[in-house]
Amino acid sequence: MRNLVQLLPPLVLPILSFFILTLSLIHAKSVIEPCSSSDSCTSLLSYILPWDSKISEIASRFQVNISDILAANSINPEIPSLGNQILRANFHVKVPISCPCVDGIRWSMSTTYRVQEADTAESVSHGYGGIVSAEQITIVNGINASNPLLNRQSLVIPLPCTCFNNSNNGVTTVYMSYVVQSGENLSSIGLEFGTTVMDLKAINGLGQPAIDQGDILAIPISACSSKNLNWYNESLIVPNGSYALTANNCIKCNCGASDLNLRCFPSGIAVPCSHLQCKGSNLFVGDAYVNQTAAGCNVSTCMYRGHSGGKIFRSLSSSSYVQCPGKQNYSAASPLGSPSSPNPLIPFITVTPSPSPFPGSTRTVLLPLVLQVHNIQTYLIMVACLAKIHVAIYCYWPLSFIISCDN
Repeated sequence: MRNLVQLLPPLVLPILSFFILTLSLIHAKSVIEPCSSSDSCTSLLSYILPWDSKISEIASRFQVNISDILAANSINPEIPSLGNQILRANFHVKVPISCPCVDGIRWSMSTTYRVQEADTAESVSHGYGGIVSAEQITIVNGINASNPLLNRQSLVIPLPCTCFNNSNNGVTTVYMSYVVQSGENLSSIGLEFGTTVMDLKAINGLGQPAIDQGDILAIPISACSSKNLNWYNESLIVPNGSYALTANNCIKCNCGASDLNLRCFPSGIAVPCSHLQCKGSNLFVGDAYVNQTAAGCNVSTCMYRGHSGGKIFRSLSSSSYVQCPGKQNYSAASPLGSPSSPNPLIPFITVTPSPSPFPGSTRTVLLPLVLQVHNIQTYLIMVACLAKIHVAIYCYWPLSFIISCDN
């Protein structure tokens, strides 16, 4: 079990004691992570919309980028005018925030709110989905009978967050602050987010599994990391079931829920991008070439390796497998470039369905298939794949299609 109040520098203890007293006054339980360094991590807030809201309004409310909201909720960034898309009340949105060390504890103090006419601390708390209480708002901002809320006043909104070294039982993890809803218990919450009662108790320092409506729990979300990928001057942690944009939005990296491996490829967003093709080959970042041999398969992949300024680093990686992906016989063009080739490699195309009404619940499993479009049966299989799931098509026209399906 985590020890939530560890040995801290003497000057930090009075501040921490004040914060703990604040929590005791507002009754609801909330995990506290002591800290002593100036580092920060990426954290998530589980935000249940109190009313219908545009994505742009949610981003403005928490002062984050629209693109970060889209990435955390795995919404395709290529769909036009997404900022104006309306999400309905009670919709669950993951909001990414930076989680720094402030006065010896982890919490975010970077969000502010401009008081509107007729606002109260309770109405402001409701607007943030209860992730921050009215009592916390009044205490942090010094609101009392002699210092009431004023129209157009700027309030600091203290948001809960945790880092725990981005690790949980040796697995790269991003932590999400979650407000317990009516009728929920640790078992139902663990089932929803793919964790266990024992894990939730340990992370949140709970001696008993009893929780109450309004309590704020730290939920572990397993994540992908670039730590062992030999990237140049870049480190990326992406919660599973989501993605991140990097390299000036030229590269999109998905985190596969089944294997927690980062898969990076051109984002497809209308931004000027260069250096996407691996030298000495026809492969672009994220493309793969499969060569069948008597002993199995050799796979060449153009891998993303980080960026610096406007330059994107990439390299060609080769792997061997006893069993080839898929069961069909196939042929494919060479990955090496050929100036005289009449049909150069066509960069892959990404086809994505409409955003899921429950983006936080999507699961991603990579199923590589290798198909030759030479008969109606194969054509129908490919059409079915395109109609139902996210498909990345790598075209070696007219010889073959290498299709990667995310279910």
